[in-house]
Amino acid sequence: MTPARSAYSVQAPAAVVMVRPHHFTVNAETAADNRFQEGWAAGENLGPRAFHEISRAAETLKSHGVEVHLFEDTGSETPDSVFPNNWFSTHAGGHVAIYPMKAESRRRERRSDVVEMLKARYRVQEVIDYSGLEPDGLFLEGTGAMVLDHIDRVAYAVRSDRTDPIALERFSTHFNFEPMVFDARDGDGVPVYHTNVLMCVATDFAMIGLDMLTDPARRREIVARLERSGRRVIALTNDQIARFAGNALELQGRQGRILALSTTAVAALDEEQIGAIEESATLVALDIPTIEKAGGSVRCTLAGIHLTPRG
Repeated sequence: MTPARSAYSVQAPAAVVMVRPHHFTVNAETAADNRFQEGWAAGENLGPRAFHEISRAAETLKSHGVEVHLFEDTGSETPDSVFPNNWFSTHAGGHVAIYPMKAESRRRERRSDVVEMLKARYRVQEVIDYSGLEPDGLFLEGTGAMVLDHIDRVAYAVRSDRTDPIALERFSTHFNFEPMVFDARDGDGVPVYHTNVLMCVATDFAMIGLDMLTDPARRREIVARLERSGRRVIALTNDQIARFAGNALELQGRQGRILALSTTAVAALDEEQIGAIEESATLVALDIPTIEKAGGSVRCTLAGIHLTPRG
């Protein structure tokens, strides 16, 4: 039986925070461990294109019934501000987490006006701030470092400098998730820096670059856990991961659940994979090639709001 797309799912938020950059550039500070940043020319004037890509993406999501809280970044000291999902996350029951970031430039992305908007528009009970772990070199870069299964309460996390086990354990204890850590490398043997480039967990399916998981036993455990939660596992190839096919986010739209991902990612999927996704969610492709030069795609630009609206 085909699942009801319109049924409420705690996995699929109906609102997101996005940040529109006015002076966009690729962050040289994070390039050392982010292979997805390759292929850009230093000094490129990417600002106008990035501004319009985020503007179009926000309008497209709104047209599908997703509420978009769009914030402006008019400064030039936060090159990765377009990726707000790394510095905060929200959770059912009124909880907000603020995360410790590895790169100093990324720590400047945290902004009080976003948190104040959340408090004003949604029921927020507490804000837990982990940024004090930064001086100790303990980093956990939000829903880039973790892919959260809000239904089965699992935090899937690739082991990396941006995902410290101590910080992950603290988050998991506070927010009632079971951490499931694994190692992953790309086809050249380079460690993967963020979990959300190779994995997306939706309500009825999960997309994951299984070939990147280096431990066969751990790979089997993760597949079994996802299948036990009732999800269909869609395996992605290394080439599909390189084209951002794993960097997607399920959202609740006006007429049912959608899967937001980039045009680059959609072009990388085959017909069978698209058919499996469309059994429970409508594909919504967002064209953000300039943003992707910074090493992240659609999922990175969306901070999902898992909070109850006020009134």
